[in-house]
Amino acid sequence: MMITRVKKLLAWLWAVLTTPAGTLSLAFLTLGGFVGGVMFWGAFNTALEMTNKEAFCISCHEMRANVYEELTRTVHFSNRSGVRASCPDCHVPHEWTDKIARKMQASKEVWGKIFGTIDTRKKFLDKRLELAQHEWSRLKANDSLECRNCHSSVAMDFTKQTQRAADIHSKYLLTGKATCIDCHKGIAHELPNMEGIDPGWKMPPVLNDEPGQTASAIDDLRRAMSDVHRNVF
Repeated sequence: MMITRVKKLLAWLWAVLTTPAGTLSLAFLTLGGFVGGVMFWGAFNTALEMTNKEAFCISCHEMRANVYEELTRTVHFSNRSGVRASCPDCHVPHEWTDKIARKMQASKEVWGKIFGTIDTRKKFLDKRLELAQHEWSRLKANDSLECRNCHSSVAMDFTKQTQRAADIHSKYLLTGKATCIDCHKGIAHELPNMEGIDPGWKMPPVLNDEPGQTASAIDDLRRAMSDVHRNVF
């Protein structure tokens, strides 16, 4: 009986939606469509922003009890300047098109929540390397886009960095030979078991004072900074 009523209701609704309006003017339909579109866009954008907040990210115990707990112990969470990076700052691009693409990509994570893929600490640790590799690959592919939401190589003052950091940034970051995630894995979360895993970046011989060095890192730094300022200014 209930199934029959539901079928009749759906049939009636379909008939209403597909029957051309005989009494409504074109202006009314156009205005109604415009208002409806604005309301839909507002609701969609509001829902999108709600899912782009840290409170939403850690509403699942899988995130709150694992990676978020680790984040609270890092410089990205608490530092002398009081600037805090939250979950979406590092895992969701700011530009709208990139953000939508990331949201679509992340939709499969809902299935993981439904089926309890990492609903225990043991399950999380067992899949930690796989999850980390997914993020490393994503950030490598988009040239560490989320990192660059806050960090700009052009704005870096190399004189305030350690010599090693300045050398590496000038030789590899400014020239595009490497991107942030190549060197900064585990910057906000604990690393998985890296035994047998290629870290993705190794100290090159030229920065280890090994034979074959043709120019000093400082010379390269000066040239790189000169090129950057020439292109920017």
